[in-house]
Amino acid sequence: MGGGYAVPRFFIEKGVLSGDSVSICGEDARHISFSLRAKPGEEYVLCDDEGYEYQCVIESIDSERVNFRVVGKIKSDREPDVSVTLYQALTKSDKFDSIIQKAVELGVRKIVPVLTSRCVSRPDGKALLKKNERWQKIAKTAAMQSMRGIVPYVSDTVDYETAISEIACADCGFVCYETEPHRALSEILKEASLDRRAESYAFLVGPEGGISEKEADYAKSNGVALASLGKRILRTETAPVCVISSVMFFTGNLD
Repeated sequence: MGGGYAVPRFFIEKGVLSGDSVSICGEDARHISFSLRAKPGEEYVLCDDEGYEYQCVIESIDSERVNFRVVGKIKSDREPDVSVTLYQALTKSDKFDSIIQKAVELGVRKIVPVLTSRCVSRPDGKALLKKNERWQKIAKTAAMQSMRGIVPYVSDTVDYETAISEIACADCGFVCYETEPHRALSEILKEASLDRRAESYAFLVGPEGGISEKEADYAKSNGVALASLGKRILRTETAPVCVISSVMFFTGNLD
Protein backbone atom coordinates (compact mmCIF):
# COMPACT_ATOMS: atom_id res chain seq x y z
CA MET A 1 0.00 0.00 0.00
CA GLY A 2 1.03 3.59 -0.45
CA GLY A 3 3.74 5.07 1.77
CA GLY A 4 4.69 8.52 2.92
CA TYR A 5 1.77 9.03 5.31
CA ALA A 6 0.07 7.26 8.18
CA VAL A 7 -2.75 5.11 6.83
CA PRO A 8 -5.80 5.53 9.10
CA ARG A 9 -6.61 2.48 11.22
CA PHE A 10 -9.73 1.19 12.90
CA PHE A 11 -10.55 -1.90 14.92
CA ILE A 12 -12.99 -4.62 13.97
CA GLU A 13 -14.58 -7.29 16.11
CA LYS A 14 -13.86 -10.96 15.65
CA GLY A 15 -16.16 -12.58 13.11
CA VAL A 16 -17.10 -9.53 11.03
CA LEU A 17 -14.65 -10.40 8.25
CA SER A 18 -16.32 -12.31 5.42
CA GLY A 19 -13.90 -13.54 2.77
CA ASP A 20 -12.18 -10.48 1.37
CA SER A 21 -14.93 -8.10 2.48
CA VAL A 22 -15.51 -6.30 5.78
CA SER A 23 -17.82 -3.49 6.87
CA ILE A 24 -17.71 -0.90 9.64
CA CYS A 25 -20.96 0.56 10.94
CA GLY A 26 -22.20 3.06 13.50
CA GLU A 27 -19.98 5.61 15.21
CA ASP A 28 -16.78 4.60 13.42
CA ALA A 29 -18.53 4.73 10.06
CA ARG A 30 -19.78 8.23 10.80
CA HIS A 31 -16.28 9.29 11.82
CA ILE A 32 -14.80 7.92 8.59
CA SER A 33 -17.54 9.51 6.50
CA PHE A 34 -17.90 12.94 8.09
CA SER A 35 -14.68 13.65 10.04
CA LEU A 36 -12.19 12.01 7.70
CA ARG A 37 -14.27 12.72 4.57
CA ALA A 38 -13.19 9.38 3.14
CA LYS A 39 -13.90 8.35 -0.45
CA PRO A 40 -14.00 5.03 -2.32
CA GLY A 41 -10.52 3.84 -3.28
CA GLU A 42 -8.81 5.21 -0.16
CA GLU A 43 -6.60 2.90 1.90
CA TYR A 44 -7.25 1.95 5.51
CA VAL A 45 -5.84 -0.55 8.00
CA LEU A 46 -8.30 -2.60 10.03
CA CYS A 47 -7.11 -4.48 13.12
CA ASP A 48 -8.83 -7.42 14.73
CA ASP A 49 -8.62 -8.58 18.33
CA GLU A 50 -6.11 -11.32 17.55
CA GLY A 51 -3.18 -9.13 16.53
CA TYR A 52 -3.67 -9.10 12.75
CA GLU A 53 -3.77 -6.07 10.47
CA TYR A 54 -5.77 -6.04 7.23
CA GLN A 55 -4.80 -3.68 4.43
CA CYS A 56 -8.10 -2.52 2.96
CA VAL A 57 -9.55 -0.24 0.30
CA ILE A 58 -12.93 1.47 0.61
CA GLU A 59 -15.41 0.12 -1.92
CA SER A 60 -18.49 2.10 -0.89
CA ILE A 61 -19.42 4.50 1.89
CA ASP A 62 -22.39 6.28 3.41
CA SER A 63 -23.12 7.91 6.76
CA GLU A 64 -23.82 4.62 8.56
CA ARG A 65 -21.72 2.00 6.78
CA VAL A 66 -18.32 1.71 5.14
CA ASN A 67 -17.60 -1.34 2.98
CA PHE A 68 -13.98 -2.40 2.48
CA ARG A 69 -12.16 -4.85 0.24
CA VAL A 70 -9.26 -6.66 1.92
CA VAL A 71 -6.09 -6.61 -0.17
CA GLY A 72 -3.58 -7.91 2.39
CA LYS A 73 -3.14 -9.39 5.86
CA ILE A 74 -0.12 -9.30 8.17
CA LYS A 75 0.65 -10.05 11.80
CA SER A 76 0.95 -6.75 13.67
CA ASP A 77 4.51 -5.88 14.69
CA ARG A 78 3.40 -2.97 16.87
CA GLU A 79 2.66 -4.99 20.02
CA PRO A 80 5.19 -5.64 22.82
CA ASP A 81 6.33 -9.23 23.19
CA VAL A 82 5.45 -9.11 26.90
CA SER A 83 2.01 -8.72 28.45
CA VAL A 84 1.66 -5.88 30.97
CA THR A 85 -1.40 -5.47 33.19
CA LEU A 86 -1.91 -2.29 35.20
CA TYR A 87 -3.96 -2.56 38.40
CA GLN A 88 -4.82 1.07 39.07
CA ALA A 89 -6.61 2.27 42.20
CA LEU A 90 -9.59 4.52 41.51
CA THR A 91 -8.61 8.19 41.40
CA LYS A 92 -10.24 11.56 41.92
CA SER A 93 -11.65 13.65 39.04
CA ASP A 94 -10.63 12.59 35.52
CA LYS A 95 -7.12 11.36 36.33
CA PHE A 96 -8.11 7.81 35.43
CA ASP A 97 -8.87 8.90 31.86
CA SER A 98 -5.33 10.22 31.41
CA ILE A 99 -3.84 7.12 33.03
CA ILE A 100 -5.63 4.91 30.49
CA GLN A 101 -4.45 7.04 27.57
CA LYS A 102 -0.79 6.98 28.58
CA ALA A 103 -0.81 3.32 29.57
CA VAL A 104 -2.28 2.31 26.21
CA GLU A 105 0.22 4.45 24.31
CA LEU A 106 3.09 2.78 26.18
CA GLY A 107 1.91 -0.76 25.39
CA VAL A 108 -0.13 -2.02 28.34
CA ARG A 109 -2.29 -5.05 27.51
CA LYS A 110 -4.95 -4.72 30.23
CA ILE A 111 -6.09 -2.16 32.80
CA VAL A 112 -7.89 -3.23 35.97
CA PRO A 113 -9.53 -0.55 38.16
CA VAL A 114 -9.09 -1.38 41.86
CA LEU A 115 -10.93 -0.18 44.95
CA THR A 116 -8.46 0.19 47.84
CA SER A 117 -8.91 1.44 51.40
CA ARG A 118 -7.67 4.96 50.65
CA CYS A 119 -9.63 5.58 47.45
CA VAL A 120 -11.52 8.86 47.72
CA SER A 121 -13.56 8.05 44.62
CA ARG A 122 -16.01 5.26 45.52
CA PRO A 123 -18.74 5.21 42.83
CA ASP A 124 -21.64 2.77 43.08
CA GLY A 125 -22.28 -0.06 40.64
CA LYS A 126 -24.29 1.93 38.12
CA ALA A 127 -21.75 4.77 38.08
CA LEU A 128 -18.90 2.29 37.70
CA LEU A 129 -20.64 0.68 34.72
CA LYS A 130 -20.88 4.06 32.97
CA LYS A 131 -17.26 4.85 33.81
CA ASN A 132 -16.11 1.50 32.46
CA GLU A 133 -17.88 2.11 29.15
CA ARG A 134 -16.16 5.49 28.86
CA TRP A 135 -12.79 4.07 29.84
CA GLN A 136 -13.02 1.37 27.16
CA LYS A 137 -13.77 4.03 24.54
CA ILE A 138 -10.76 6.03 25.75
CA ALA A 139 -8.60 2.91 25.42
CA LYS A 140 -9.85 2.34 21.87
CA THR A 141 -9.18 5.94 20.84
CA ALA A 142 -5.69 5.83 22.36
CA ALA A 143 -4.98 2.54 20.59
CA MET A 144 -5.98 4.06 17.26
CA GLN A 145 -3.92 7.21 17.78
CA SER A 146 -0.81 5.30 18.88
CA MET A 147 -1.24 2.72 16.07
CA ARG A 148 -1.56 -0.28 18.36
CA GLY A 149 -2.36 -3.69 16.95
CA ILE A 150 -5.04 -4.39 19.58
CA VAL A 151 -7.35 -2.46 21.88
CA PRO A 152 -6.28 -3.05 25.49
CA TYR A 153 -9.08 -4.26 27.73
CA VAL A 154 -10.38 -2.22 30.67
CA SER A 155 -11.93 -4.70 33.08
CA ASP A 156 -14.60 -4.30 35.72
CA THR A 157 -13.46 -2.84 39.04
CA VAL A 158 -12.12 -5.37 41.55
CA ASP A 159 -11.31 -5.22 45.26
CA TYR A 160 -7.75 -5.12 46.58
CA GLU A 161 -7.66 -8.77 47.60
CA THR A 162 -8.73 -9.91 44.14
CA ALA A 163 -6.11 -7.68 42.55
CA ILE A 164 -3.34 -9.16 44.70
CA SER A 165 -4.40 -12.74 43.95
CA GLU A 166 -4.26 -12.00 40.21
CA ILE A 167 -0.96 -10.11 40.40
CA ALA A 168 0.57 -13.07 42.23
CA CYS A 169 -0.10 -15.25 39.16
CA ALA A 170 2.02 -13.10 36.82
CA ASP A 171 5.61 -14.02 35.99
CA CYS A 172 6.58 -10.68 37.52
CA GLY A 173 4.10 -9.05 39.89
CA PHE A 174 4.54 -6.23 42.37
CA VAL A 175 2.87 -3.35 44.20
CA CYS A 176 4.31 0.16 44.00
CA TYR A 177 5.09 1.24 47.57
CA GLU A 178 7.01 4.29 48.72
CA THR A 179 7.59 3.20 52.34
CA GLU A 180 10.20 0.77 53.64
CA PRO A 181 10.62 -2.14 53.33
CA HIS A 182 10.65 -2.47 49.57
CA ARG A 183 12.83 -3.50 46.64
CA ALA A 184 14.03 -1.20 43.89
CA LEU A 185 11.97 -1.47 40.72
CA SER A 186 15.17 -1.78 38.69
CA GLU A 187 16.21 -4.80 40.76
CA ILE A 188 12.86 -6.51 40.25
CA LEU A 189 12.85 -5.88 36.50
CA LYS A 190 16.48 -6.89 35.99
CA GLU A 191 15.77 -10.19 37.67
CA ALA A 192 12.54 -10.73 35.71
CA SER A 193 14.05 -9.86 32.33
CA LEU A 194 17.14 -12.03 32.83
CA ASP A 195 17.25 -14.33 29.78
CA ARG A 196 13.74 -13.05 28.93
CA ARG A 197 12.25 -15.36 31.54
CA ALA A 198 9.19 -13.25 32.38
CA GLU A 199 6.48 -12.91 29.75
CA SER A 200 3.71 -11.44 31.92
CA TYR A 201 4.03 -8.39 34.16
CA ALA A 202 1.37 -7.11 36.56
CA PHE A 203 1.59 -4.27 39.03
CA LEU A 204 -0.60 -2.14 41.26
CA VAL A 205 -0.51 1.61 41.75
CA GLY A 206 -2.35 3.03 44.75
CA PRO A 207 -4.64 6.09 44.87
CA GLU A 208 -3.62 9.63 45.79
CA GLY A 209 -2.93 8.58 49.39
CA GLY A 210 -1.02 5.45 48.45
CA ILE A 211 -1.69 2.00 49.87
CA SER A 212 -1.91 1.40 53.60
CA GLU A 213 0.61 -0.52 55.68
CA LYS A 214 -2.00 -3.23 56.15
CA GLU A 215 -2.42 -3.55 52.39
CA ALA A 216 1.36 -3.64 51.90
CA ASP A 217 1.62 -6.46 54.46
CA TYR A 218 -1.19 -8.33 52.71
CA ALA A 219 0.64 -8.15 49.39
CA LYS A 220 3.89 -9.44 50.91
CA SER A 221 2.15 -12.27 52.75
CA ASN A 222 0.68 -13.37 49.42
CA GLY A 223 4.01 -13.44 47.63
CA VAL A 224 3.76 -10.07 45.87
CA ALA A 225 6.83 -7.83 46.05
CA LEU A 226 6.75 -4.20 47.13
CA ALA A 227 8.57 -2.01 44.60
CA SER A 228 10.16 1.40 45.12
CA LEU A 229 10.12 3.87 42.24
CA GLY A 230 12.99 5.91 43.68
CA LYS A 231 13.48 8.54 46.38
CA ARG A 232 10.92 10.95 44.96
CA ILE A 233 7.19 10.51 45.54
CA LEU A 234 5.31 10.15 42.26
CA ARG A 235 1.68 11.09 41.72
CA THR A 236 -0.73 8.24 41.11
CA GLU A 237 -1.03 9.31 37.45
CA THR A 238 2.77 9.47 37.03
CA ALA A 239 3.70 6.10 38.55
CA PRO A 240 2.11 3.92 35.81
CA VAL A 241 4.01 5.84 33.12
CA CYS A 242 7.26 5.28 35.01
CA VAL A 243 6.65 1.55 35.52
CA ILE A 244 5.38 0.68 32.04
CA SER A 245 8.24 2.61 30.42
CA SER A 246 10.71 0.76 32.64
CA VAL A 247 9.22 -2.64 31.77
CA MET A 248 9.38 -1.85 28.06
CA PHE A 249 12.99 -0.71 28.40
CA PHE A 250 14.18 -3.75 30.36
CA THR A 251 12.44 -6.14 27.94
CA GLY A 252 13.78 -4.45 24.80
CA ASN A 253 10.40 -3.14 23.70
CA LEU A 254 11.63 0.43 23.28
CA ASP A 255 14.23 -0.61 20.70
